[in-house]
Amino acid sequence: MALKTFKPYTKSTRGTVLVDRTGLWKGKPFKMLVEPKNSMRGRNNNGHITSRNMSGGGHKKMYRLVDFYRKKFDAPGTVERIEYDPNRSCYIMLIKFEDGTHFYYLAPQKIKVGDVVENGSAKEIKVGNCMPLRDIPVGINVHNVELNPGGGGKIARSAGTSVTISGLDGNYSLVKMTSGEVRKIDSRCMATIGVLSNPDQKNIKIGKAGRSRWLGRRPHTRGVVMNPVDHPHGGGEGKSAGGRHPVSPTGQGAKGLKTRTNARTDKFIVKRRNKRKDTKK
Repeated sequence: MALKTFKPYTKSTRGTVLVDRTGLWKGKPFKMLVEPKNSMRGRNNNGHITSRNMSGGGHKKMYRLVDFYRKKFDAPGTVERIEYDPNRSCYIMLIKFEDGTHFYYLAPQKIKVGDVVENGSAKEIKVGNCMPLRDIPVGINVHNVELNPGGGGKIARSAGTSVTISGLDGNYSLVKMTSGEVRKIDSRCMATIGVLSNPDQKNIKIGKAGRSRWLGRRPHTRGVVMNPVDHPHGGGEGKSAGGRHPVSPTGQGAKGLKTRTNARTDKFIVKRRNKRKDTKK
């Protein structure tokens, strides 16, 4: 879909860039596949803030029950409509199967109303079909990839994203992530063919503070404008970052600090993500 710009009648519309959603469903979501969504706003069960700077407020929205498992095997389903989902960056599609059941799936690019999708082994290599990694040829873009068989899709679920199958290694498939990391994933894991919809999501420009509030994003105070007692970046003459490397309020490094602790899965990483190129000569 195309981007939508506005004439500069106001200061906000001058810089606003949004995604044109002309072809999407304009009605309400499918009633049987939604439930209330209550935000905790960073608070625990006692009402104490345990996660700083969490959003609160914003427009009311219902949570769409998207099926990331795709366990309705060997039954063709028809795309009834493609919808906007306020809880994620990509679009979703409503699928109706022959037995009358409905499911919400993540909508890939180039999928249209009336298309037929299937789940299961040895299906046609077609956008929207879901099958095990062992049945997908090398070089195909896939999304909603499972990490463990039957565990539901965990990888490549945001707008415009996909991963690529780059090879086979015994009972594992080599999957190249968007970051450049190559990882071994069990070949029995399910994946869906295609690249996810709404790739222009990254080009959106909010344009005004009010639209951020509609999205539930509240103002956030930077550490460099605080006092030293409130944040490690606080204090100093003029615009100073406290004379130290960027850290969190508790002192943990914010840039470059390695935080990976799950050594149990290191054996599945074939190649680490791309390192920063050295520009020094």
